[in-house]
Amino acid sequence: MARSALLTAVAALAAAASLLSCSEATTRTPLSPPSSRSPSSSPSAPPAPEKDTVEARAPRSIVSDGRPRRAELSIPAIGLHDLVVVPYVGETDDALGTRIQDRGVAASPHGPSGGVGPGGLGNYQVTAHRTSSTQAFRRLPALRVGHRAVVETDGARYVYEIRRTRETSFRSPSSLAEQRAAVPGRPGASPARAFLTLSTCATPEDHAQGNYWADALGNPEHRIDKVAVLVRTVVAE
Repeated sequence: MARSALLTAVAALAAAASLLSCSEATTRTPLSPPSSRSPSSSPSAPPAPEKDTVEARAPRSIVSDGRPRRAELSIPAIGLHDLVVVPYVGETDDALGTRIQDRGVAASPHGPSGGVGPGGLGNYQVTAHRTSSTQAFRRLPALRVGHRAVVETDGARYVYEIRRTRETSFRSPSSLAEQRAAVPGRPGASPARAFLTLSTCATPEDHAQGNYWADALGNPEHRIDKVAVLVRTVVAE
């Protein structure tokens, strides 16, 4: 009889353990909730970005209509501020452009052989003296990639960033064509951006190499060009 009671107790304990295990299995919370989507439903759209994001704060680099305008040029990296830029019909460093530079200001050619105006789609060309007159572009060769040039006109400020340096030879028609092209360095290419070419003489460098060639206007053979692209436009309210 004692043995029968013992077997009954063991059976009861086994039944209780089995019930406890089943209870735990049925009440345990899954690691991840099951999806309520049907297999054919499309993924939900990502949440809309907050307004205060880098993209929302990014300045607009709006191009202008490209018309020639009198402007002021500042290049903080070389200590140049508010240099007057005078537009004229012609091409870089021709007789009229040289006379303008002789007055201590910068010259910007436009027309069939020139470039566009400030902020325009294409090549905005600005030239100034380095070793004569007011030596406005004396420190231009020191500009490096990433430095910025600011062009201000009535109602707008155009910020350009230097991207590369090139050399132009007055004795090479192909070199001059590259300097004056709508896309600097690529004659015939259609521009998709607003460019800026800052150009000055390479007189010290030419003379150091024993090259004393000059044209009828006194320009040496080579010029140093800094090519930049428009990265920001600030329009007055």
